[in-house]
Amino acid sequence: MSGLKTRQEVDVQVRTRGRVPHSAAEYAQEKVAAVLVHLSEPVLAARVKLTRAAGAPEATAQAMVDVNGRPVRAHVAATTLFEAVDLLQDRLRARLARVRRHASRGSDRHSPDEPWWDSAGDAHRPRRRHVPAEERGVVRRKAFFLARQTPEDAVIDLEAMDHGFWLFTDLATGHDSVVYRDPRTGRPRMASLGTPRPERERAGEFTVSASPVPASTVDEAVQRLRLTGLPFVFFRDTATGRGSVLYHRYDGHYGLITPAP
Repeated sequence: MSGLKTRQEVDVQVRTRGRVPHSAAEYAQEKVAAVLVHLSEPVLAARVKLTRAAGAPEATAQAMVDVNGRPVRAHVAATTLFEAVDLLQDRLRARLARVRRHASRGSDRHSPDEPWWDSAGDAHRPRRRHVPAEERGVVRRKAFFLARQTPEDAVIDLEAMDHGFWLFTDLATGHDSVVYRDPRTGRPRMASLGTPRPERERAGEFTVSASPVPASTVDEAVQRLRLTGLPFVFFRDTATGRGSVLYHRYDGHYGLITPAP
């Protein structure tokens, strides 16, 4: 494993999986370093993962950057590794730019000329591998302490981490909640274990789901995910009473995120 030093002395670490030529790893180092060299804040870590599995229809590239303690992530897929790296550079640059703009505004983070969401590049997300429903299982479980934050800050984290959803605890109500991209509009939407409060919608920045969050076991959540075909389900775990998310992984199986006790 090698690194490329920028003016910030950032060591861009590249991991590869599958049939990835050394030239693609070097290319990824150069492209990511070219983005990071322009940042004014210190970059504490920068990691890239390139994947090209045998027989896979696409190559994927993922970057995780720690900018002065703030993680920023980008994940893309393309026909070739070099195309994926080019897309990764563009998407990482966009993620970092949004984080800088929000940070520079402080408490006044909303600009009437700029939406809170950013669906650019969604067409280049990796495609989910097909696994027959009867063969799918929960192959990864993660528990962590949820951030207590406003929905607006949760949307910022959603965009910075390039995820399809973000699980958090609503600062105002204390209820476990989730923000996610509405597949119909591409805009952020919120669901919460508490009583829906549509009045919290602000100038079209995000909408609040009025549907009650279902209470179920993990097994029941798996069945719901299979039946609906949704990318994830947010539910109140009957075993803990907390809000959890069961989601489709790119490998075709399921992942589960739960709040730490």
